[in-house]
Amino acid sequence: MRSLFIMNPQATTTTSRTREVILGALTEELDVTAVETAYRNHARELARGAAAEGYELVLSLGGDGTVNEVVNGLLSTPEGLTRPVYAVIPGGSANVFIRSLGVPGDPVDATGAVLKAIKADRWRDIGLGRITSDQDDRYFTFCAGFGWDADVVHQVELEREVGRKATPALYAEAAAKLFFQGDLRDPSLSVATDGGSLDDAYFALVTNTTPWTYAGAFPLQPTPGSRFELGLDAFALTKPSHALGDVAVVQDMHTGWVLSQMFLPKGLPARGDGYVTWHDQPSLRISSTHPRAFQIDGEYLGEREEVNFQSVPKALRIFC
Repeated sequence: MRSLFIMNPQATTTTSRTREVILGALTEELDVTAVETAYRNHARELARGAAAEGYELVLSLGGDGTVNEVVNGLLSTPEGLTRPVYAVIPGGSANVFIRSLGVPGDPVDATGAVLKAIKADRWRDIGLGRITSDQDDRYFTFCAGFGWDADVVHQVELEREVGRKATPALYAEAAAKLFFQGDLRDPSLSVATDGGSLDDAYFALVTNTTPWTYAGAFPLQPTPGSRFELGLDAFALTKPSHALGDVAVVQDMHTGWVLSQMFLPKGLPARGDGYVTWHDQPSLRISSTHPRAFQIDGEYLGEREEVNFQSVPKALRIFC
């Protein structure tokens, strides 16, 4: 099987030696061409051109950002060409998409699991989310966020620019810093679905699977019923009905409580005070009264005022 292996040399949890071991294992079983990415969206360009180059399989080694680029490249395969099948090997700090597929978190172990799946011709057709706005037309694999979590992603990206690694500790530091600065006290968001609309939300997520993210080894699950085989799920943080006294203090305490419930083994209950969830939606729209931070799959896209979301069933074939 002719295979293109796209490697991110900046992947957080791999070394050059690890990449050599993985490449060696792949070349024993596949006809592999390996390419290292050199700039942002390079993986997308390589994946988009894979079919024209005659590749039947695209593999990637990197984190969720690399996965997102490859997926968007594969989904833009020119019409008339057969889109290659995809396989993923983790190399980032969180690897949310990869772990949600059940692929081992260790890159060497994951390589063995992927090769077994390829030999057995074992694959899944998974659904994706698609975003459209005045500035976007892209797919996401596991989540998109408006507000606080996008601010966290942006803060981590700024820290990486000055040489810090994107570790779980850095994400936790950024999340805590922004939480105590009051970044979750802006009720500017509205969520609209076929069943109605919700205004005055502080923070909103759209998910394609669970978990939304990880705090180290611990999954956070605001939408535990979300699945690759279903439509999109969503979560919005709202004002608690029992808010009295100092509104900012009450909101901070309530937000902390809601976030803590996401660590429960079964995830956040579908109903509760101060938040709303939606399940298996074919489409929805999130808007804001002013520009707010926005991210998909852990990549900061800038500020947006309105984004449309669509579920795309069976969008991608993947060995796992």
